[in-house]
Amino acid sequence: MNEETTLDFASVQAIITTEDTKFHASELHGVLTGLVCGGYTFEGNDYLAMINDMFNNGEGLPSKVKMIVKLMFSDVWKNLLDDSYGFQLMLPDDDDSIAERGNALGVWVQGFNLGFGLQQKKNAVLSDDVKEVLSDFAEIANLSEEVEEDEATEQAYYEIAEYARISALLCFTELGVPPEVKSNQETLH
Repeated sequence: MNEETTLDFASVQAIITTEDTKFHASELHGVLTGLVCGGYTFEGNDYLAMINDMFNNGEGLPSKVKMIVKLMFSDVWKNLLDDSYGFQLMLPDDDDSIAERGNALGVWVQGFNLGFGLQQKKNAVLSDDVKEVLSDFAEIANLSEEVEEDEATEQAYYEIAEYARISALLCFTELGVPPEVKSNQETLH
């Protein structure tokens, strides 16, 4: 995988599973997105330690998983900064069952709230919109895993996933810290 590759759920989950790590690709993506949307700086480099602590009991991640985490962190930044709002949640494809996709959406929002909370633990002042998003995400995370395979459930899933996507962008707009643009010109004295 090179830097320009957009990561997809199936390939990330396959690597996580084959490396015998016990977490979900959607959850990892949610945590990283929550960190960034909560104000984690682009230049920050302790996110790998946080991921180790959260998902691997402080043990070092296998090198392939560490590479995926770094690529995903970069991908989250690239997509959140995209002026055409190209940011997407990392969820299973439409071919997967609605139960599997619903579960992935639940762990994504749960991961988002965790990452956001880790970043915002010192900031008690949040806008009403951001507070509502976090509350809604907590409710989404607790949705029933027993779902009907029908058109109404599919429609609800897409609406909730789109709400989560737009809400993440809202949080990033309010609290995200875009990378500093360094000028190519040096100041002459």
